Amino acid sequence: MGNLSEDFYLVQRKNVVCSCCLEQTSELKQYQKGDCVLTVLLAEEDKVEDDVVFYLVFSGSTLHHCASTRKVSSDTLETIAPGFEREIGHDCCETVKVQLCASKEGLPTFVVAEEDFSFVQDEAYDAAQFLATSAGNQQALNFTRFLDHSGPPSGDVNSLDEKVSLAFRHLKLPAEWNVLGTDQTLHDGGPRETLMHFAVRLGLLRLTWFLLQKPGGRGALSVHNQEGATPVSLALERGYHKLHQLLTE
Repeated sequence: MGNLSEDFYLVQRKNVVCSCCLEQTSELKQYQKGDCVLTVLLAEEDKVEDDVVFYLVFSGSTLHHCASTRKVSSDTLETIAPGFEREIGHDCCETVKVQLCASKEGLPTFVVAEEDFSFVQDEAYDAAQFLATSAGNQQALNFTRFLDHSGPPSGDVNSLDEKVSLAFRHLKLPAEWNVLGTDQTLHDGGPRETLMHFAVRLGLLRLTWFLLQKPGGRGALSVHNQEGATPVSLALERGYHKLHQLLTE
């Protein structure tokens, strides 16, 4: 059984569903939102034959995942890394062992090589989970207003927006989830903070667009907070012209 750095390499293809990085030690880290595309580059002696099937086995402390591969070329395979916190995903942050296995009809399956693979915590995913569970929670939403004074520098807003909105798209939101919260007593028209106020206050264009597509998203536009501001008036007041256009079109 060879070492991964000698026999094959795992590399990451940039796409919209995952954030990964390839370390110089050939260790691939998958972030919590998961499901990224992994590319396997085979050594010369392990190049793909038509009758050989390759697959990856991820072995963690409590869970094991077996992932089939797609043959891209004679020396390249692709697979999808197991996601995180899904029905068939991984269950915790840890470093697991990943093995490249090969099978051929009439012959026993054998391990070509192995390497470590790390599931690591993603702060954007955690933030999205907190916000999603805080919809309608006035104490939590009022707490987020502190970010208005200690929020990210303007140059980091776009990065924050991209990461948090991407994480939101990977959350398994309940069918009854609503931007305004699930407590119908909060929908009486009284002043309150909403997730839409939060997104607009920080200038998060992508997150605002995402929330607009969800139940309660459009309704949140006419909700006043304790200062009498709606998400629309906040966007106008702060000079977020693209946001204001999005909210009024």
